[in-house]
Amino acid sequence: MGVKRSRTAMEGQPSSDAAAAQRQSPLMPMFEHFRAELDEHHDRRERIIKASRDITAASKKIIFTLQRIRHLNQDLPAHAVKGNQPYHTTIATQLASVSADLQGLNAYRYSRQISGGCQEWMEAVSFQHYIETATLLSYADARTQIKALDREGPGVELSAEDYVLGIYDMTGELMRFAITGMAMGGSLPTIPASSPQSQPQAQPTDSDTSLMDIDNDQPAPSPTTQRSLLTDMRALRSALESLDARGGPFAKEADKKADVMRTSVEKVEKALYGLIVRGAERPKGWNPDAEFAGGRAVEVEA
Repeated sequence: MGVKRSRTAMEGQPSSDAAAAQRQSPLMPMFEHFRAELDEHHDRRERIIKASRDITAASKKIIFTLQRIRHLNQDLPAHAVKGNQPYHTTIATQLASVSADLQGLNAYRYSRQISGGCQEWMEAVSFQHYIETATLLSYADARTQIKALDREGPGVELSAEDYVLGIYDMTGELMRFAITGMAMGGSLPTIPASSPQSQPQAQPTDSDTSLMDIDNDQPAPSPTTQRSLLTDMRALRSALESLDARGGPFAKEADKKADVMRTSVEKVEKALYGLIVRGAERPKGWNPDAEFAGGRAVEVEA
């Protein structure tokens, strides 16, 4: 005669003996540890993604303010400094909140999650640096600046890839700055010539990229030589086109941004062509329009 099964066994529920054996299993603590690690990983990943989005949004607002400036190689107006201060504070706060999560191996593990924010931040600070000094922000200075934003923590490390991709994006802002300057002022923005006494000279180093003429095959212009925004964009294009990105995800993204960079330089060239070469064919007071800006108007957001 068979043994009658209990109700819990018939319903597939573990009996008290089975539950006790499960609690005593040596594998349970190990899997509970794995669960805790995965939960921590997902929480950290979500924090970094949210911080990167906030940094991107604040950096874009900084760029919008900078696009309303009309002069190069001068200090930022007081209204621009005051208007951008809350956005700089937001960026510093967000970077400080995730800097501890981006140390050691985690800096590589979550590089894709923070990369977008770092690139947008790099685009904003390099654009501001160019407006103020008419030079290119070097990688060493950019790393120092982003680490300094976390005053009490270890800081976030700026990768060389994010630096280069941010410089690629910055050429698009230079294009908008040039087109807007020609549309409003009737001339291409130029860098005012300054005397050697009023412009300090940096000591050259093996890795110095502080000037826009980072192509070492060409001699650097003297401090008294007047440059235009277009000549700087061409020099930057020449230097970036010589970059050997080799393979991998960075090379694929760099190739896409390189095409956009070339288009940006061509837009400025066409607008300047329409302004100077064909200027005699236009009525007095004519300014370049969307026809020479690649088929669409350049918007400057307030």
